[in-house]
Amino acid sequence: MAVMSDLKDRLRTDLTAAIKARDEVRSSTLRMVLTAITNAEVAGKEARELTDDDVVGVLSSEAKKRREAATAFTDGGRAEMAAKEAAEAEVIAEYLPAQLTEQEIADLVTSAIAQTGAAGEGMKAMGKVMGMIQPQVRGRADGGAVAAEVRRQLG
Repeated sequence: MAVMSDLKDRLRTDLTAAIKARDEVRSSTLRMVLTAITNAEVAGKEARELTDDDVVGVLSSEAKKRREAATAFTDGGRAEMAAKEAAEAEVIAEYLPAQLTEQEIADLVTSAIAQTGAAGEGMKAMGKVMGMIQPQVRGRADGGAVAAEVRRQLG
C-alpha cells in the first residue's frame, strides 16, 4: 500500500485554488514545488511515493534555493528578481512546519551535546551532535544556522 502524502494533496488542492484565483506567484511557485516533489519521487533506482517528511525536505530545499537566490539578486542590484524569489520563498514557507527561534535551536544543541556526551570533545564531536539534531530540526530550521550554533557551543 502506497503511503499517501497529505501535504502533497494539500499542495495540489491549493494549486487548483491559486489557478482559479489567477494568483500568478502562488500558482507558479506551487507548480515548481510539485515538480520538484515528482522529480524526487522518480529519482534513484525505483520510483516511490514521498512521505510528508520527505515532502517537507523537498520544500525546505526549495525554500533555501529561493532565499539564496533572493540574496544573490539583492547583492547584484536586481531588486525586482530578488522580490520575486522572496515572494516564492514566502509561499513555500506556508507549507513548512513553524520555524525554530535562535533560542530553541540553542536549547536543542545544548541538549544534544549533553545526550551525546560531546561536551569537552571540541569540533571532533560536530558530526555526532549534528547527526542527533538533524532529525529534530528538519524543515524547521536552516541547517547552516544549526551548524553555526553547534560550532559555537562546541568551540
